[in-house]
Amino acid sequence: MTHLIAIDQGTTSTRAIVFDAALNLIAVAQQELRQIYPAPGWVEHDPEEIWAAVIATVREAMARAGVAAKDVAGIGITNQRETTLVWDRASGKPIHNAIVWQDRRTADTCATLHAAGHEANVAEKTGLILDPYFSGTKIGWLLDNVEGARAAAKAGRLAFGTVDAFLLWRLTGGRTHATDATNASRTLLFNIRGGHWDDELAALLNVPTAMLPEVRDCAADFGETLPELFGGAIRILGVAGDQQAATIGQGCFTPGMMKSTYGTGCFALLNTGPEPIRSRHRLLTTIAYQLDGQRTYALEGAIFIAGAAVQWLRDGLHLVSKASEVNALAQKADASEQVYLVPAFVGLGAPYWDAEARGALLGLTRNSGPAEIAQAALEAVGYQTRDMLEAMHADWPGACETVLRVDGGMTASEVTMQFLADILGAPVDRPVVMETTALGAAFLAGHRAGVCPDPRGFAETWRLDRRFEPRMDDATRARKWAGWRDAVSRVLTKKTG
Repeated sequence: MTHLIAIDQGTTSTRAIVFDAALNLIAVAQQELRQIYPAPGWVEHDPEEIWAAVIATVREAMARAGVAAKDVAGIGITNQRETTLVWDRASGKPIHNAIVWQDRRTADTCATLHAAGHEANVAEKTGLILDPYFSGTKIGWLLDNVEGARAAAKAGRLAFGTVDAFLLWRLTGGRTHATDATNASRTLLFNIRGGHWDDELAALLNVPTAMLPEVRDCAADFGETLPELFGGAIRILGVAGDQQAATIGQGCFTPGMMKSTYGTGCFALLNTGPEPIRSRHRLLTTIAYQLDGQRTYALEGAIFIAGAAVQWLRDGLHLVSKASEVNALAQKADASEQVYLVPAFVGLGAPYWDAEARGALLGLTRNSGPAEIAQAALEAVGYQTRDMLEAMHADWPGACETVLRVDGGMTASEVTMQFLADILGAPVDRPVVMETTALGAAFLAGHRAGVCPDPRGFAETWRLDRRFEPRMDDATRARKWAGWRDAVSRVLTKKTG
């Protein structure tokens, strides 16, 4: 068994990647995922499309790599976190479309819980805040809005899972209803200090505990795939939410190390070690990974819109025909213009957590055009990252001298990465292996299978592609940053702590 397979089920696409035992990438297959918008602020996925794409891409990647099931030591799964599914245990059929992590339909529920004074207890137990981003209130919405769902859940006929758990159920023919600690930690239902589902929180959100999956380590035995799916049974040995998998793939196993992933959204995680750090600046405390029963924690900042802003330029404004054209367009911007895009299309994440905020373009003049708007969309990524990192520095001084390791599709944009280094005033490191999310999932499976080294040995294989050093002078950086802070203040609907 000389190969590993990573299933990377993301927000905008599903990919399968075959690695060899040395974690070299051998073959990739990918399918885009349709986005469904039933109402303003609502985002859904069709679970059957996700399932079909997983099967198709795994088969295609295996064929391209020339490997059979007997050659594969294990499968690792990494997934869009917080996206919520509920399905019938008997048929395996979802009762509704998946409610995506970006979805804001439960904002009123979260506001009601906050007004009732529950957030402090929720934050203490889960490390999270009361926001529609997380899975718990989405489960309640499904049970209350799908006919017969709540009664079926109380009778034990329904199962809940994030995308990883749904795929495990389907891949194993219903024999495994499980998730890993990282995905569990994003539900508003999991006590991250005790490492268990919390009955009090389940009662608060009116979620029957019988619906919840078993929680396992990130590298664990999650069962075998049905033989007919891939020409033979393959063991599933690793699971982690996408941002935690990227943290692992970036080799961030030492407290103080930090990575930021730029995909549909942007997510920065700072390894804080074996003890959870309570944020005083509205960051999230989360489980970075759990291996051999030992939890390692992280501070996390979440940006809802990063690469999705480029998609908006292409599909919404039609400023470009391909996302790759945005860089060249942005470089044509007039340096004397200063346009800001606050991409609060689905609210603002860390450190603001304003679900009702909406996007805005500010600083427009008669000279502003497509190039200036494109530049603003790319620069918004850097500004939002600095928002998160400043909060991290304030919460945990060990982060102050950390070099930022980056990954994700937007890191291919040298314009964006250079501005990121400029506005942070700090180095930004881009690795040789850009598929860090899938790499992390493959490592987990390989580690469990005994074909990969321990975390320390794996971290030593990390290699630098390019370091982006800051070039911007202090005065320009201060002026641009002040303009961003002013722009954000104009879209906020509530004060932040």
